[in-house]
Formats: sequence, structure tokens, C-alpha cells
Amino acid sequence: MAYVYDAGREDAGRAGREALAAFGEVNALDPLTFPSVARLENDLVAWALDLVRGAPDAVGTVTSGGSETCILAVLAAREAWRTRGRSGRATIIVAETAHPAFIKAVHLLDMDVHVVPVERESMRLTSAAVASAIREVGDSAALVVVSAPSYPHGVVDDIESIASLSQDAGIACHVDGCIGGVVLGVARRMGMEVPAFDLSVPGVSSFGLDLHKYGFSPKGVSILLFADTTYRSGTYFAYSAWPGYPLVNTTLQSTKPAAPMAAAWATLAVLGTAGLDRAVTEALQATRHLADGIAGIPGIRVVGHPDATLIALTGDDVDPFRIADYMRERDWVLQPQPSLGDLPRTLHLTVQPVSLATVELFLTDLRAATEAAARDDWASAPEDLEAAFADLPDLTSGAGLPPRMAEVHALIDGLPSNVRDPALGAIFGALFTSRR
Repeated sequence: MAYVYDAGREDAGRAGREALAAFGEVNALDPLTFPSVARLENDLVAWALDLVRGAPDAVGTVTSGGSETCILAVLAAREAWRTRGRSGRATIIVAETAHPAFIKAVHLLDMDVHVVPVERESMRLTSAAVASAIREVGDSAALVVVSAPSYPHGVVDDIESIASLSQDAGIACHVDGCIGGVVLGVARRMGMEVPAFDLSVPGVSSFGLDLHKYGFSPKGVSILLFADTTYRSGTYFAYSAWPGYPLVNTTLQSTKPAAPMAAAWATLAVLGTAGLDRAVTEALQATRHLADGIAGIPGIRVVGHPDATLIALTGDDVDPFRIADYMRERDWVLQPQPSLGDLPRTLHLTVQPVSLATVELFLTDLRAATEAAARDDWASAPEDLEAAFADLPDLTSGAGLPPRMAEVHALIDGLPSNVRDPALGAIFGALFTSRR
């Protein structure tokens, strides 16, 4: 229920993998040498613009994934902010539920970030909260980020009113639709009711959506759409003051693999409109069935109201981290999410088209896992945190993770973020070594 996206169509998957191999040596750095890459990118961007109702002046760029899309969206906003005569450090306004890629962008681009709490019942970022942030940030505000939907809770922010507010204040507004843009666009195309979310919303400056998620393409390929060419130009880098070839980069990459673009093109071509409609319909049906079923299991509940295909569940009396362990024993992988202030620890479910066939089995196992977890105490961080980190399993040994991970997640959950983040970096540093 995380990281993997499966439309249930082997022919589409095979086409994507074959295209990936066929274009393995093609470099999208130079569309003059490889003219096919311009055609691939133009076709993918045009498809995305149709899906999210981009105006005739709207344009786009294919990127390597959601994080690069987010970083480039922040870069575009910073450059536009500077062209308005601003100087110093620009600030972006984000919800506490916004993807960390935006925090990474601020770190890389030497900017500031103002984090805004979401409304606690709906888990949405509201225009009232953004209005307060704009007043506090003042002229340094360069961008407001909204999610469609947010990853932690699967809900769409109040995009229409926030974009209008941003427009009135002269601030760019980016919609992070990386995980939900395709789903929402397809659902609306089929006549389903969805929240306002896309480039047709007045005030939206840019929009991101990943094709390696619910476009079901091999990783990594994403699309960043812009309201107009001028706004996109802030992300381009050109340099010719050297004796080599004139360099033009449309993304953060210089050498830019064409293979993921070709794979996405082939996958969408084989799926076709009917195939994608069916896949999204099945994923949405599975999401509704799962959310309804979770509501019937004592001890757990859905956080917020899923607007697309993401579900977050928590337990008032049952530890979600314990539930994850018992579900893993039943061969289900759910993604634990730590608490944040008064926001509870949760389990994240990324629901797939293929999930529809296993809804009842999943709910049966979830009920049993919840009942088992209810008999256990909540996993908590030990008092001696340093010793606990020293006792973490050696992930470089090849032995794999321990069968029960609740205490490990509780340890992470119990640390303040300013301690947790370096510790997590150290764990990953131990994973990637030169030892053979």
C-alpha cells in the first residue's frame, strides 16, 4: 500500500519497460541531436494540460519526479518574485502537511519557509490560515503551496479560495498534484464530482503531477505545468561563456534520461483513455470501500475524508504502529507515519486499481490485526534514546528488518524533529557504504 502503482494491465507495463530499454542511450539534453525527445515531451505535456484544463498559453516541462517538480516550482516563484523588484530572501508558505520536497527546495535555493497548521477536523489548509500567514510574512512572500491531495491524509486543500487570495496579494500559487493530479483529472473527465484543483482555477500559477504514480509508468517521470511561458522561463538555465557547446537546461538535470519519458508515452498509449478511466475508477471504488470498512472496525478510524486514493487511519485506543506489525505478518505493507504535535500517528494507504479485488481480504485482516494490537500496550520510545539507537538492527548486514517494527517507529516518533532528522540521516549513511 505504498510506493508501487499497479494498473493491473500487464500489456501496459510491458510496453513501458520495453520503451525504457529502447531509449536507454537517448539523452534529452539535446533535442536537436535527438528530435524524438521534443516530440515525447510535447505529447506528454499536451496530454497533461488537457487533463488539468490548462489555458492556451499554458506550457510545461517533463522532470525526473515529484521532488524535482516541487523544487522547480519554487525556483520559478523565486525568479518571478525577483523580477518584481524584490530583494533579500524570498519566503514560501506551506501547510504542515505539504510534501518535504518543498522544504528541500527552500534549503537548496537559500529561501525561507513559513509553515501553516491545517484545520484539525478536515486536515485541509484553509484560506483563513493562509491570509494570516501572508500578513505575517509580508513582502517576502513569493509562493503559496497547496496540495491535491496532501500525502499524509489524502485531502485536497481549499485551493479555490487560497488561489484567489494569493492572486489578490500578487503571490504565485502552486498546486502539488503529484500523487493525485491524474486521479482527480480523470475522475472529473468521467463526470465525477471533485474539488476545484487545477490550472483552470484563477490564481494557480503552476501545477505538478507524476506519471510514475497514477500514470502507472516506470520511474521516474513527472510533469510541471505553468500558466504561461514567461513563468516557466524562470526555471531554465542557459550558459555559453565557455569554449564548449552552448548549454541549455530545462530542469535541474543536464544529462536528462529520455527513457522514462518514452516509457510514460508508451504506457499511456497502451492504456488509452478507456484503460486509464477504468484504472482510476477501480482505485476510487477500492478507496471508498476501504474507508467505509475501516469505519466499521472498532478502535480505528479514517483521518479526514479521502478526496482521491489515499487513506490515513489512526487509532484512539489502538496503536497504529502495532497494527502495521500485525498486518505485515499477514503480508500487507502499510506505511507508518509519526505524530506531529497534536496530529496523531497514522498508517498511510496508497490504494491501487488492483486493490479492488482484495478489499474484503484486506478488511478481514485489518480487523484481526486491530484486535491483536488492542491487546498490546502502545509502543513508546525508551528513556535512553542513545542506547536505543545503538541497538537498531544493522541494516547493512543483509539480515533484513526485525519482524516487529513498532518500537523502532515509536523511537522515531518520540524524538523532536531537530534530533530525529540527523539521526535518520545517520541511519541512511550507514546503509550506503563502500563495504563489500
